[in-house]
Amino acid sequence: EPSSFPSLRLPPQPSPSDPSPPPKMPIQNMLGSTLTLLGEAIVAGRYAPGGGLPPEPQLCEQLGVSRTVVREAIKSLCAKGLVSTGPKVGTRVLSRESWNWFDPQVVAWQSKAGITPGFLRDLQELRRVIEPQAVRLAALRATPEQVQGMREAFAGMKAAALHGVGDYVAHDVRFHAALFQASGNVLIVQMSKALSALLQTSFEVSTQSQEGPAGSLNWHEDVLNGVAAHDADAAQAAILRIIDGAQHDIDHVLSAPKAKVKTSRHAHSKPVKRIAA
Repeated sequence: EPSSFPSLRLPPQPSPSDPSPPPKMPIQNMLGSTLTLLGEAIVAGRYAPGGGLPPEPQLCEQLGVSRTVVREAIKSLCAKGLVSTGPKVGTRVLSRESWNWFDPQVVAWQSKAGITPGFLRDLQELRRVIEPQAVRLAALRATPEQVQGMREAFAGMKAAALHGVGDYVAHDVRFHAALFQASGNVLIVQMSKALSALLQTSFEVSTQSQEGPAGSLNWHEDVLNGVAAHDADAAQAAILRIIDGAQHDIDHVLSAPKAKVKTSRHAHSKPVKRIAA
């Protein structure tokens, strides 16, 4: 097991003669940083499923935080399905099947650790289950205001893909989130935040393909036009073309030598995610 984490200690207390003492880190920032360090360590495999985290006093010393902060961080990890606690067994890491993959933080930690081909496969399968029906509902129920929101997101995608202006992935995620919102289904709408985090992970891989962003613009426009015209069949067919195109781009990226997976700013401003074996 690892012996230490990066220090999260509060800034040292100033001497009486110091006229401008540095501010202390707020407790919520300390809790958030502690949760992130522990979550990232678990998802990255530093603590294997079935194994335990270090005892509470050791974590306090390693992280430079109070027992209250460590306990609250562990509670959050339990709520996300990453760990369980119990008398005499301490804090144990659960299997990946128990983790809440609809939690945006868990998705973010996985993205930082590295996206596996299996994870991308699961994402694509989820898209095929959820998006075509959500788009059909959007075509039947979208309001003029919701269609306008899609138009604005698509305009951002187009500017990023063709002119390098703005963050393509952010606008793409916004476009798909607007589709979920327009479905009018309260459960799909509630899932939209988690689905958006998952889609962002997929898009940041698929857009590494040279033709990925610009090549899918026409299909996104077809979805937009189908929803605006309340043509459910056309909108659904277009979203399936987008999903198929994303699969093609992902396969292309995964087939490239690992050395070629690097930061790119071809069509979006954020670094692309590295892909783990």
